[in-house]
Amino acid sequence: MPGMRWTEAHIPTLRETPAEAEIASHRLMLRAGLIRKLSSGTYSYLPLGQRSLSKVIRIIREEMDRSGALEVLLPALQPAELWKRSGRYELMGPEMIRFKDRHGKEMVLGPTHEEVITSLVSGELRSYRDLPKTLYQIQVKFRDEPRPRFGVIRSSEFLMKDAYSFDRNEAGLNANYQKMLEAYRRIFERCGLAALPVEAETGFMGGSDSHEFMVPAASGEDTVVRCSGCAYAASKEKAAAQLAKPVQEGSPCPKCGKPLALLAAIEVGHIFKLGTKYSAKLEALFLDEDGKEKPFVMGCYGIGVTRILAAVIETRHDDFGIQWPAEVAPYPAVIVPINLSDAKTRQAAEDLYQGMAQAGLEVLLDDREVSGGVKMKDADLIGFPIRVLISEKTLQKSSVEVKLRCEKETSLVTPAEAISLVKNRLDKGSSPVG
Repeated sequence: MPGMRWTEAHIPTLRETPAEAEIASHRLMLRAGLIRKLSSGTYSYLPLGQRSLSKVIRIIREEMDRSGALEVLLPALQPAELWKRSGRYELMGPEMIRFKDRHGKEMVLGPTHEEVITSLVSGELRSYRDLPKTLYQIQVKFRDEPRPRFGVIRSSEFLMKDAYSFDRNEAGLNANYQKMLEAYRRIFERCGLAALPVEAETGFMGGSDSHEFMVPAASGEDTVVRCSGCAYAASKEKAAAQLAKPVQEGSPCPKCGKPLALLAAIEVGHIFKLGTKYSAKLEALFLDEDGKEKPFVMGCYGIGVTRILAAVIETRHDDFGIQWPAEVAPYPAVIVPINLSDAKTRQAAEDLYQGMAQAGLEVLLDDREVSGGVKMKDADLIGFPIRVLISEKTLQKSSVEVKLRCEKETSLVTPAEAISLVKNRLDKGSSPVG
């Protein structure tokens, strides 16, 4: 059954804002009972947070599979030797978590997986006939952040979707890169994010070209540079490199000369054209049609899975709480009966709950013996896209009250109409309900 009763769930909402919370998403994820802090930079996901996280993962899987990528799972525990061979062991610096196992072997906790996937593929894809291939995983990454902050936006342990494409030549890489660009657009749109693909520096990943996917947000630690006169958009670092000087508001666009605007943003994804940077160093070769061994031409494509939830909340909240889009809400609908001591109200709530569940709708029934005010505040705080309220007053009109979280207006409809209304709203996707 897709439904759940509040009294059987674990939803520890908080009335007060924890002192550690610095930005809206951090504050609301704690108050809505989505996460709890274990230590600096590490968080536990509680049932509602895990439900939303699972929905983001489902969206990512659907779109990656749709693009033709194949899912794998790679070890988080990696031999340091691989990183030394690629030349990144020292380049990563103190952010890499390093240690020796009981046998004295140097190991690292994977901050990313280019070395591991390249090593794997070098023994599996031997001929041009095996190409192209794109492999992806959804895996925990570890980075010893100097200053973990903003909750799950900058944490030391986080979930990432990382994909890697393997091609014969640059033309194949370009085709795969464009395919991933479009897949990312669909993923972020389905998650309710207006993510901008912007030109970016390749950094320690290396390669020729890269794009970051940025979500404009006042709390964002990154800066997007956009042109008022053309479609140019870039990270601040990339624009500075192109202009050969620091970028300020009003600096000339390197493409058309019109003034540039600066915009705070949250990075949620980053894609790279790696070329042969890793395959050449790790001797990952395939036999081409001409009978010669050549290094794979690679691309890599990352999404901050846990960061998506924070970005959604940063851009979709009000003074009362979260405003989830339906597709990633922990429950798209909540039933709020007022005064459960009234037998008719209790029975109507139970009937509606059963009816929605039988219709295949994910619904939470707030069956707590608390005031209506507490229930409605919690519903707004958690941000259920649709709230269905039942009271003695509505039942006198043989109706229930349906309200969308993102709208002020309410509608009085019959219980049967409420089921159809909720189903229709959710079938249309996230936009109509938040």
